[in-house]
Amino acid sequence: MFEAFRGLLASLADGDAAFDPDDYRLAAAALMAHVAGADGATTPSESAGLRRVLSSGFGLSSADAEKLAEAGTRDDNEAVGFQDFIDRLNTALDADGRLRVVEMMYEIAYADGVLREVESDLIERVGEALKLPADDMATVQRVAAAGTRGQ
Repeated sequence: MFEAFRGLLASLADGDAAFDPDDYRLAAAALMAHVAGADGATTPSESAGLRRVLSSGFGLSSADAEKLAEAGTRDDNEAVGFQDFIDRLNTALDADGRLRVVEMMYEIAYADGVLREVESDLIERVGEALKLPADDMATVQRVAAAGTRGQ
């Protein structure tokens, strides 16, 4: 037990960002990682988009965003379904916060310039599970699409 505590202190001293398994940002990152790979492959632009969105959306350094992206991808790969992620987000965030997560998911989906049907369907299912109104979902999709055209 003492060794585990010492390991924790060492990781904190090294500036290693460890994300608690109950951290809503980890749940959001897992869903975003799933979107990035929903069409069968995560492109370099989607991978970079994931790190960029995590950094800007959660106010993280590039290094911490990378760690969160890795942890989210790992959690996504190990997950049987999305319910645990959805439950964490529904508990931790209000409607505006949950809508922001969906907006971030759209930003990642559009990172390669194209929103594919499988990505759109996934994000819509997540939005429904997060109890978000369809008109709000449509608005964030339009904003993300417009941002892609503006790049």
